[in-house]
Amino acid sequence: MTHGWLIIDKPEGMSSAHVVAKIKRLFKVKKAGHGGTLDPLATGVLPIALGEATKALSYILDSMKAYRFEVKWGESRSTDDREGEITATSPKIPELKEIEAALPVFTGLIEQVPPAYSALKVNGKRAYALAREGKEVLLASRQVEIKSLTLLETSTQSATFEVVCTKGTYIRSLARDLALYLGTYGHLISLRRLMAGPFHEKSAILLASFFNVVHKVKLTNYVLPLQDALADILALEVEDIDGAKFRQGQSLLSSHSTTEERVLVVCKGTPLGFAKVNEGLIIPLRVFNLNME
Repeated sequence: MTHGWLIIDKPEGMSSAHVVAKIKRLFKVKKAGHGGTLDPLATGVLPIALGEATKALSYILDSMKAYRFEVKWGESRSTDDREGEITATSPKIPELKEIEAALPVFTGLIEQVPPAYSALKVNGKRAYALAREGKEVLLASRQVEIKSLTLLETSTQSATFEVVCTKGTYIRSLARDLALYLGTYGHLISLRRLMAGPFHEKSAILLASFFNVVHKVKLTNYVLPLQDALADILALEVEDIDGAKFRQGQSLLSSHSTTEERVLVVCKGTPLGFAKVNEGLIIPLRVFNLNME
């Protein structure tokens, strides 16, 4: 069995689920999943969890993300990106100083209404399904955090930005709202994810290149260890006997004290699973079924 992470540079025009399906067939694994959906028009870092690494997907899903995106001014679209139909136009193109002055407004904790064409559910149905049926989609505003928002360059009709944000942030909504604040309309014309938690684009493998070389080298050479995604989690080392108990789902006595909601239990360098520490006990939350080295 293969357990770990494959960091794919997702190509444009393919869904995240399609990428996972291709990798799953290639590695012949029963369990695989991705660390955060990218729309078909988006490219960039798509962490794929294989085997027991799927049990750590929530950590990647909850982590910070970074994107580079381009906004075209003067048009709003039904999907808030270039794939939708034009719904309104404006002749106004924001000036450089206006854009720069607006950035602090969209930095920190902000309220954001998700795009109508999103996978969120409304009365049991996906919002995008209702939107495609021509029905009005009313989604509640939600709070997200923009750690940083930087203007990279401008052109006569568009501007390119880089953003670091928390989970649940819709870049399409950010593009739409920024344009409205600047007194015009706007929509997303390109989107690339640069980072997902500990994984960066420099370590991502182009999907096409990956399939071209699989016959020349072992597939496992591209797989990163499961613990590579967990470097920022507090790790508690246990002895062999306690490790065996933990793997069986038993709580362990411990003198450790921490305010962390989740810790990583490790034995001889092998991650055993997630746990919480409470009143002198290490209580298993999720156990990895890995062979001890």
